[in-house]
Amino acid sequence: MRRDGRESAFQYIFASFFTTQESEDFISTLKEGDISFAKEIISEFETHKTELKNVIEKHLIGYEYDRVYKADLAVMYEALTEINYLSTPPQVAINEALELAKKYSTQRSAKFINGVLATIVKGE
Repeated sequence: MRRDGRESAFQYIFASFFTTQESEDFISTLKEGDISFAKEIISEFETHKTELKNVIEKHLIGYEYDRVYKADLAVMYEALTEINYLSTPPQVAINEALELAKKYSTQRSAKFINGVLATIVKGE
């Protein structure tokens, strides 16, 4: 199931804000199919994280990037990586992002993340 791969990639992205880690530390317990999916997300995130940051910053209307919860940023990075570089349908990626937000962040985070990602996807 891709959800486990997504969650491990999210955990890697979140940890990358604070320290350098090997992706193997986050994916070693996954099943074979989930490992390759998580590796794809992590690889594309690492390749495009500067571009992704610029997109997120541009769409944080009324918020400063440095003040956004790191878990929320990690969720957005993960979702945008899937949408932009892995051809995951935006609605699927956003729905999965909201599930991660509900599990790992605050009660208000899902609404905030949904707004930012929807704005990005719509190209506003």
